[in-house]
This record gives sequence, C-alpha cells and structure tokens, in this order.
Amino acid sequence: MSKFLNNVLFSTLLAACLAVVMASAFQYEVGEKMGWKKPNGTEPETYNEWAAKNRFHIGDSVNFKYQNDSVLEVTSADYLKCNTANPISKYEDGNSTVFQFHRPGFFYFISGEPDHCNSGQRLIVRVMHPSEQVEAPVLAPSGGPSGGWEWGAPPTVNSTTKLEVVSYFLTTLAGLFIILYMFM
Repeated sequence: MSKFLNNVLFSTLLAACLAVVMASAFQYEVGEKMGWKKPNGTEPETYNEWAAKNRFHIGDSVNFKYQNDSVLEVTSADYLKCNTANPISKYEDGNSTVFQFHRPGFFYFISGEPDHCNSGQRLIVRVMHPSEQVEAPVLAPSGGPSGGWEWGAPPTVNSTTKLEVVSYFLTTLAGLFIILYMFM
C-alpha cells in the first residue's frame, strides 16, 4: 500500500510541475479573428490597442495569420517611418508566422507590403522583464502625439494574473500532498 501511495504522490507532483510549465507561456493571435491584414477602417481596434490590452512575457509568442502579406521585425526608427528596407527579421511563408519572445523589451512589427504599414498594419509589443510589476501600456488618447504611450491599468485579465492564480493553486496543492505524505 505504501508503494502505491508513493507512486500516486510522485505522479501528482509530476503532473503539477508539468502544469506550471504549460501555463507559463501563452500564444496570442495577432488581430484575433481578423488576423494580420491591412486595416480598412472598420476594425474595432488597432493592432497596438490590442497589444496594450495584453501583458507579454518571455516565452510567450504571437501568431501572425495572413495571406499575400508578410511580417517584418524592425527597429523603432524603421517602425516610425514604415521603412521596410532593413528588417531585423522577415517572415513571408504565406500563411502564418509564430514569433516567440526570448528577451524583455519592445518589439516592432510592420507589414512588408507597400502602404500597409502607413494604413495601420503595424504593431508594438512590450515584453515585460520577469521581475517587473508595472501595468500594461495603454495608447495615448486620440489627439495625443502619434505613437505615444501612457501607463494605465489594463482593461482585461492578463497572463500575469493567470500565472499568479495557477502558481497559488499549485503551491497549495503541493503543500497538501506533502502534509498528507508526512502523516501516512
């Protein structure tokens, strides 16, 4: 009986550890249902408004779904000028590109198609430092300087909140199993 309980405890702790790993990274769909395409002016939000509602962390990724288009990772200067001549990275496989964040900081993406960037097909993603506890950036209100940021509370539940809940739950669960194991 004791060997059976040890196996159950080990399996449960292993599953809990795997759940932490799976919950620690998220893949976001850029533009959600709309995908990565040239805006026509009827969209409910811009790509940057979408990004401002999320908190991105190291290990998270963004999925660009597109047709007859491309995704360029560029510098901040090239982002502001919609310059497609010197991308850091270029993705044009014709269907979908998944970009994973391996460092904190800002990432700048634009379309590689002529005039798409000037029409609003561009995105700034801020990846938070692991120890950072600031709130997600919110775009400056209309009439503010182009590309400006102000710091404000995110309007939706974000990945940091989800990770905290999972972490608290798994810590409590592991503690209960250790206590049960000690008294059996």
